[in-house]
Amino acid sequence: MEKSFKIIPVIDILNSEVVHAIRGERKLYKPLKSYLLNSSNPIEVIKHLHLMYNFKEFYIADLDSIINDHPNFDLYEDLLKFSNIKIMIDPGIKDKNDLLIFSKFQFGKLILGLETLINLKIIKDTVKLIGLNQIILSIDLYKGKILTDIKGFKKKPISFLMKKIKEKGIKELILLDLFRVGQKLGGIPPLYLEILNSFNGDIFVGGGIKNYEDILNYKKHNFSGVLIATALYDGSLKIEKLKNF
Repeated sequence: MEKSFKIIPVIDILNSEVVHAIRGERKLYKPLKSYLLNSSNPIEVIKHLHLMYNFKEFYIADLDSIINDHPNFDLYEDLLKFSNIKIMIDPGIKDKNDLLIFSKFQFGKLILGLETLINLKIIKDTVKLIGLNQIILSIDLYKGKILTDIKGFKKKPISFLMKKIKEKGIKELILLDLFRVGQKLGGIPPLYLEILNSFNGDIFVGGGIKNYEDILNYKKHNFSGVLIATALYDGSLKIEKLKNF
């Protein structure tokens, strides 16, 4: 059975601005410049993409929180005022204390990223607190290698990780290879297909989207959606075509 397919704009926030992410080199990220709009203010960018192009769901990475432990709480409050927009947000949750803080903000989906989690017990804690349907696990990678500080996962094959994930009952995944971010490398990495074949839930892919054909290819392989940034903001993806989805 073919799954529904989503195209979700990425809003990477650093120094409280939307930035252009490249290869995970976060210290080099610069404020967003796009032919679509003349602003790097997160609320303005989201408003514009929603009102002008009818995007209804957004992926937000709060890099201020992930990198510097300075979450954009005021921004969170403003985002929650959008009643007709869904937000999936990665605030860099590490432990149960973070979970208690960020779960108070009732976003559509709370992302648990392997890059920041200190253990997988947090998944169980999150399920108890907000429910399984509100959780997305982000499998963070760099050049195909799992990016994590969780003991026991380093240098392990992806099959080991997938076994653990399935034991936790996770229904949705994001595959995010930071090296591919901002580079429009195109194609589907074989690792992604391996993960797809071993997981029964929804899988979204971020990083490396090159053009419309790439999106069609992910849809054809029965992924659940793509997270897009560079190819959207620089015009490689024509918004008129995206409306077909």
